[in-house]
Amino acid sequence: MDALFTLFWKVLPTKNKAPKSFNDAKKVMSDLGLDYKRIDACPNDCILYRGDYAKAESCPVCKLSRWKSDDQNNASKSRRRRVRKVAQKVLRYFPLIPRLKRMYMCSKTATNMRWHKEELVDDGYLRHPAYSKEWKDFDKKFPSFASDARSVRLGLASDGFNPFGHMSTSYSIWPVVIVMYNLPPWMCMKDPYMITSMLIPGPKAPGNDIDVYLQPLIDELIELWGGVEAYDASMKRKFTLKAALL
Repeated sequence: MDALFTLFWKVLPTKNKAPKSFNDAKKVMSDLGLDYKRIDACPNDCILYRGDYAKAESCPVCKLSRWKSDDQNNASKSRRRRVRKVAQKVLRYFPLIPRLKRMYMCSKTATNMRWHKEELVDDGYLRHPAYSKEWKDFDKKFPSFASDARSVRLGLASDGFNPFGHMSTSYSIWPVVIVMYNLPPWMCMKDPYMITSMLIPGPKAPGNDIDVYLQPLIDELIELWGGVEAYDASMKRKFTLKAALL
């Protein structure tokens, strides 16, 4: 990756601001609010090491150690230098709130995020989730949420895939993907507008324990239900951004 970034930087015009290395690119992503968090998890899917368990050394449920053994870390006991502890299982979590805020920081996407209310034509054909009974019932139940077209309706999906192909058929990673239903139908199901919420590591599917991994997302959804401050580039003013999972 470093070699690729060096090549890009060389072929671009002089005095360009392209990152020169992979670490520089990660810093840019972080400044944009598009980085991710590493959250240690129990290998048996009992807990996430966050909140009250942030400093725990082992799982309070199954008592399994949080860390890999010295053999797994390839660390010799004879070494005098301090060996960095490596967690047995790590969840990659991509915060939702900064990503939703970014959608409104571009005037074009901010306008498209209001399409479901400002440009939707009700002609009897089912073209968008906004036509559904569930959407309309939700609007009736929560009129204050529905009164602002910028309030975001979200969909949630998850499925496993094997990142190693035929090399290891027993391993699977489970991504959790969020879809923004506010967008027009020709945009909301396209890759650029789907948000990767988290990557749940394998080797097996989390099953009913997926609720353990959804905890950081649920915390953000609770915060978004109350509203967070955001900026609408199309209207050039701040507003209270709310979101709900349908």
